[in-house]
Amino acid sequence: MPQGTAKDELCLLWRGLRRRTNRIRPFKLASAVNLERIHMKLTVALPGRIAVAACLPFAAALLFAAPPGHHVAGPTVNPSYMDTTVVPGNNFYKYACGDWEKNAKIPADRVEVSPGEPLYNEHQKRLDTLILDAAKDNPAAGTAARKVVDLYNSYMNESAVEAQGVKPLEPHLRSIAEIHNRKQLARALGLTLRADEDALNMTNFHSMNLFGLWVAPGFSDSAHYTAYLMQGGIAMPDREYYLSDADAMKKIRAKYVQHVEKMFTLAGFDHVAQRAARVIALEHAIAQVQWSLADNNDIHKANNPWSMKDFAKKAPGLDWAAYFHAAGLERQKQFIVWQPSAVIGESALVASQPVDTWKDWLAFHVIESYGSVLPKPFAEEEFDFYGKELGGASEQSPRWQRAVGFVSGYLGDDLGQLYVKRYFPPEVKAQVEAMVTNLIAVYRKRIEALTWMTPSTKKEAVAKLDSLYVGVGYGETWHDYSNYEVKPDDLFGNVWRGRLAKYERNRALLGKVVDKKEWQMAPQTINAVNLPLQNALNFPAAILEPPYFDPKAPAAANYGSIGAVIGHEISHTFDSEGSAFDAQGRVRNWWTPEDFAHFKAETAKLVAQYDAYKVFPDLSLNGRQTLAENLADVAGLDAALDAYHQSLEGKPAPQMDGFTGDQQFFIAFAQSWAVKMRDAALRDEVLTDTHSPGPWRALTVRNVNAWYGAFDVKPDEKLYLAPKDRVQIW
Repeated sequence: MPQGTAKDELCLLWRGLRRRTNRIRPFKLASAVNLERIHMKLTVALPGRIAVAACLPFAAALLFAAPPGHHVAGPTVNPSYMDTTVVPGNNFYKYACGDWEKNAKIPADRVEVSPGEPLYNEHQKRLDTLILDAAKDNPAAGTAARKVVDLYNSYMNESAVEAQGVKPLEPHLRSIAEIHNRKQLARALGLTLRADEDALNMTNFHSMNLFGLWVAPGFSDSAHYTAYLMQGGIAMPDREYYLSDADAMKKIRAKYVQHVEKMFTLAGFDHVAQRAARVIALEHAIAQVQWSLADNNDIHKANNPWSMKDFAKKAPGLDWAAYFHAAGLERQKQFIVWQPSAVIGESALVASQPVDTWKDWLAFHVIESYGSVLPKPFAEEEFDFYGKELGGASEQSPRWQRAVGFVSGYLGDDLGQLYVKRYFPPEVKAQVEAMVTNLIAVYRKRIEALTWMTPSTKKEAVAKLDSLYVGVGYGETWHDYSNYEVKPDDLFGNVWRGRLAKYERNRALLGKVVDKKEWQMAPQTINAVNLPLQNALNFPAAILEPPYFDPKAPAAANYGSIGAVIGHEISHTFDSEGSAFDAQGRVRNWWTPEDFAHFKAETAKLVAQYDAYKVFPDLSLNGRQTLAENLADVAGLDAALDAYHQSLEGKPAPQMDGFTGDQQFFIAFAQSWAVKMRDAALRDEVLTDTHSPGPWRALTVRNVNAWYGAFDVKPDEKLYLAPKDRVQIW
C-alpha cells in the first residue's frame, strides 16, 4: 500500500510552504517538484516537521550567507534594480524592481529566480558541507549525526537505486493485487493514512492518499492534541487541475493522461490506457467533491467534531471500522472532520466505484508517491510532468541539492543542530528578539488606539499579544527521530519508514498535553510561521541573516524587510483566520457583533482589491483564497513602519542615494518581493497558494497612508486608493 504521500515531505525545495508553511512562500526549485513528491513542504513547510509559512521576500527569502570572498551587506535599497522611468503610483513593483526583472534570467533547473539566487546556492552548499564534514568524523552508530549522514548517502547512492530496480515496489503492488472485496479495500486504504496534511501551520490541504491526518491542538480543547481528518485522493496539486475549463488546464490534463500511462508502463502493468483512464476518472470524481482552497481556509466551516460512530452514519460507503483499525486509530473517540462534504463524497465513491478501479488507483498512487526514489526512468518521468509541464523548468537541480532537501525533510532538527552550532551566534538571536519585542509593543499601542474597537474586544486582543510565544532561531527542545530506522543503501525504504515514523510519532501525541512552545520548522528553514492553535511564532535561524537581516544595515531597510516579515507573522494572530482563536489558541468568538461587522467589511474591501488583479487573461487572483496573507501583509507593513519610526528615537531619518527614510523603507519592501517566474509556475501559484505572487504582494503599499506622501502619489495614478478604500484594520 502507499504509505504516505509524496506531496508531503520536501517542502524546502518546492512550494511546499506554498500553502502550507503557512505563511511564507518557499523558494521553488524545479527539481524540487520531484523532491516535493518525496516530502512535500520544503520549507520548509514544508518537511517532516518543516513548514511553509509566512511571507518571505526574495522569493522564499533566499536569505543566506554570502559566497566565500563576497561580502553581502544587510537589507538596503538597490538603485540598480529600479526602473525610475515608471511612476511609483502607476506600478510600484516595476518602479522598485523593473530593471532587475528585465535583466534576470531563470536558471534551467529553477521555476523562478530572485535577487537572492547566489545566496540560496550558498545556503545549500553550507548544508551540504555540514553533512560531508559530519561524515568525515565517522559518527558512531545510533547518533543523530550518523543518521543524517546515512540518510544523505542513501539519496546519493544512485547505483544502489538502479540495482534494486522496481523490487521495492513489488510487495506493495502484490498486496494491492490481493484485494478482492470492499472490506479488504477499506483496510488497504486505512494502511495508507499518513500525517501528511497541516491545515493551519503550513496551510497544506493535499494528500495523495484517500484522506490525510493532521495531529494538532483541538479547536475547543487547545491544551490537548486531537485528530483532524482531511480530504485527499488526487495526485495533481489541486482540484482546479481537474475541473478548470481554462485551455492551459486542458493541455495539462492531456499530458497527465500520458504521464499516468507511462508510470504504469514503467512498473510493468498491462492495459495501461484502460487503467489510466479509470484512475483519472476516479481522481476527477474525487476533485468534484473536494473543497476549494478558499473554503479550506474558512475556520468556521472546519470545526466539525465527529465521534467514531458518526462516520458510518454520516458518511456511508467506506467500512470505517476496518479503515480506522488498519490506521491504528480504532481507539480514537473523536475526530475533527475539516471538510465533511468531501469526506462524505469520497466515502460514497469507495462504495460506488468498482474495486478494480480502486486497485488501479492504489497502484498508481504508490508508484507516483515513490517515483522520485525509483530508477532513473521513473524519476525522469516524474520530473518531465511535475517539473517541466507543471513548473516550466527544463533541468533538474543537482542531486546533491536534492539530497540536502531530502535530509532536511526527514531529519530537520538533527541537521538543524549542526546548522545552529556553526552559523547562528547568540548575539544575533538576542538582537532579533529585541526587534520582535519592539514590534509587539507597536501592535499593542496600535490596538489600544483603535477607535472602531470596543474595550472588551481590545482587552481580548491585547491578551493574545501578552500570551504570544515567539521562538527565534531554534526550538527549546529538539524533535526525537529515534523511531526512524535509516539505512545508507536503502533509499526507498528510508522514504517508506520515514513517512511511517512521522505518522507514528504524530499518532502517539493524540490525547497528550500540548507543548505550546513546540516548533514546526527546522532552524535551517528560510521561512517563518504563525501557529494559531499554539498562539506562537517561529523565526528560524536561516531567515535571520544578510541580506534579510543585518544589524549593520540601515534601519529603514531592515524594518522594510525582516521587520515586515515579523509584523506579518504577528498580524496573523488577528487576520481572517487568527481572529477566530483566543489567547489560549481555542476557537472562540471574542468579538462584539459591531466590532466583527467592521472587521468583515474591511476584509471584504481587501478581497475585492485582490480579485481585481489579473495575472493572465484567463486568470485573476482570488482575494478570498489569499485573504489571510494579504491582511497580514497590510498590517505587518504598517506596524513595521511604526516600529522603524520608533527606532529613530526622534532623530531625523538619514537619506541614502537621494531617498528619504520612508522611501527607503517602502522600496526595500518591494525589492524584497522581486521575483521572475515561469508562466506555468505562476499559474500554479495563483491556483494553489494562499499567498499572492511577489509582484502583487509588493502592492500592499497601496493601503499604507505614508506611502502616498513618500512618493507623492496622485489621485489620477493607477494604484491610488481613496482613503476610504484603503484597508487599515490594526
